[in-house]
Amino acid sequence: QLQLVESGGGLVQPGGSLRLSCVASGPTFEYYAIAWLRQAPGKDGEGVSCISAAFSNSKYADSVKGRFTIYRDNAKNTVHLQMNSLKPEDTGVYYCAAERRPLSNLCTVPLDKGFYDYWGQGTQVTVSS
Repeated sequence: QLQLVESGGGLVQPGGSLRLSCVASGPTFEYYAIAWLRQAPGKDGEGVSCISAAFSNSKYADSVKGRFTIYRDNAKNTVHLQMNSLKPEDTGVYYCAAERRPLSNLCTVPLDKGFYDYWGQGTQVTVSS
């Protein structure tokens, strides 16, 4: 069983930056692919990024490519999402998710919460002037 806790959200002006963190408690964190999904009020969830268990291969939604970077620190059971050049449309609750995929260099940017096995409670990101 894996538990995930997100942090790092907040209010930021357009063009600003935030770094989200997802800390996992549980064994063998290094065997899990990790993803981020966001949900704006009244809208469907949008997959943002993912990182594989092996080799830390990453993928991004087109809407965040070149602005967001995902990376992991297995020694600290943590995945970060560095978000730069933020836009108002990046506003939403950001959830991290985990799926056990040992030795896999693949990950899937989730379409919705049905794609991964474990989910955190989310952290609010608001981009506004």
